[in-house]
Parts: sequence; structure tokens; C-alpha cells
Amino acid sequence: PALNAKQRDEIGEIVRKAISKIGYRGVGTIEFLYENGEFFFIEMNTRLQVEHPITEEITDIDLVREQIRIAAGEKLSFTQQDIRFNGHAIECRINAENPRTFVPSPGKVSEFHAPGGLNVRLDSALYAGYKIPPYYDSLIGKLIVHGKTREGALLRLRRALEEMVINGVETTIPLFIDLLQDPEFIKGDYDIHWLERWLEQAHKTS
Repeated sequence: PALNAKQRDEIGEIVRKAISKIGYRGVGTIEFLYENGEFFFIEMNTRLQVEHPITEEITDIDLVREQIRIAAGEKLSFTQQDIRFNGHAIECRINAENPRTFVPSPGKVSEFHAPGGLNVRLDSALYAGYKIPPYYDSLIGKLIVHGKTREGALLRLRRALEEMVINGVETTIPLFIDLLQDPEFIKGDYDIHWLERWLEQAHKTS
């Protein structure tokens, strides 16, 4: 919500020109920081991002399929002019971690229930009885929702999080449910340090 359509078009054109000039072929992401009306380049990742379902949901483009097509020597099945943003999508990284300290919580999943419903997507291989190892990244699922508006997407996300059940290990689900009740988050009024301040305040009041 921090960017308007004109600003998104501006940064999109910068990225398009950069990719074209270096002759890049494949799926990739260029990351920026945005502050006081200016964009600052961070890095380029020459791969699919964890957040790629967001792009898929609002554009109705299967990025994995397109990546395979390019690797096979095929052309993209669409042009830049074909891309249209539709609605609003939000993704939660479900991690096996303490929802306040973020200490990893490996172990056996004793109970699992995936949320369902219209425009609710869960990318995960989790199941009851699965043993989460302590050796790798603690990400165990990605919950993605899509709505016509940000407000609609937030309501759908809260319902999906409350429906989701993962017992036997700690997860970040309670944190997300709490964040979805914060007025600043709902409004979209936050920056890269917002969560740090929120956690500090939550610790003081707990």
C-alpha cells in the first residue's frame, strides 16, 4: 500500500530496462528499498523467490511453468503489455519457530490441518507425523491468500490462520494472528524497523 500505480510503473520500467540490457533469461528478482520517494537498489536474485506466489496470484501467471519453458528454449507465453495486476495478495511464511524469539522448534508434527476455501493457497509438504529436522531452514509452509482489496485479503488471511492447525512444534502462526489485529499493520503504515518496535512493545506489555 506504500506505492501508488505511477510509482510501481516507474520501478517496473527501471527493472525491465536493466534486465534487457544485461540480456538476462530466466526468472529473477531485483530488490529495492523505498524511502522518501526514492528507490535504492539492494540486490538481484537469479532464481525464484519465496514470495513468488504473490506475483502468481495477482497476475495469474505460473512463474514455474514459464521458467521451465525458458529453460527448454521456448519463449514467454505473454508480453509485458499482457500483464495486469488483479486484486491484492499476502503471504505468510509459516516457520517452525517460537513466535516471539524466533528460536527454531524442530520436532514431530503431532497434528496438522491445512486451511481451505476460495483464494486460499498453502505451499507445503507438511503432514501429521512429519519430523522437522534441526539442520535446515525452519520454513515449513507458505500460506497465500488473494482478495479483491487489501482489506478483503487481510480478513481471508486471518480466517485461514485461525483455521490452520500445526501441533507438536511451535510455529509463527500466533505472531501473524496478533499482527493482523494491529491498526498500523492493517492500514499499511510500517517500515523495515516496525516489527522490531512491535515485538519490543509486546514484550513490555506481556
